[in-house]
Amino acid sequence: MNEDEIRYRLNRPVSCASVACASGTRAAAVLVAIEPARGVWLTRRATGLAHHAGQVALPGGTVDPCDASPEAAALREAWEEIGLDPATVDLLGRLDEFATGTGFHITPVIGLIRGAPRFVASPGEVAAIFPLPLADLLDPALPEWRRGTWHGDTREFPVWPHPDHVIWGATAWILYRLALRLRDQPPASVDRLGG
Repeated sequence: MNEDEIRYRLNRPVSCASVACASGTRAAAVLVAIEPARGVWLTRRATGLAHHAGQVALPGGTVDPCDASPEAAALREAWEEIGLDPATVDLLGRLDEFATGTGFHITPVIGLIRGAPRFVASPGEVAAIFPLPLADLLDPALPEWRRGTWHGDTREFPVWPHPDHVIWGATAWILYRLALRLRDQPPASVDRLGG
């Protein structure tokens, strides 16, 4: 999939409205950074972190009071975590907001990277930086679906296969929603999206 196809399928006006969070949740933003030649860039969080240690994540974090918007927060966090220069990112819009079971209200911001980025992992915060190829997101056989129990309910959840990492949780759900947009298809099951 080339840059023009990505823009066509993902380009929606960027909203700069502030995130309205449910009571008791923290506003967060992640950057869904797409490099057409290599895929969506992900991180594996360092094992010593207080939240989601060792898990695969999209670059991002809490929306701070100094951030003008979720877009500003996502770009700031990507700069701090992986050294992605905000000037090399074209913002294309947002995916649907996502509330986690751990108290975060996430705004996924889609960005198309211009050129070949050079990343620098933040010591103590990021253990690895790697792409998930766009071919995986376009593959109708993916993600894999597994079942688990959460607060007494059995649910299906997506897991994206990768040779070196396990991609699950909020990151997997956000990637699933991105995959549906790239494939230009509606969700297969409303129940799954409750995840």
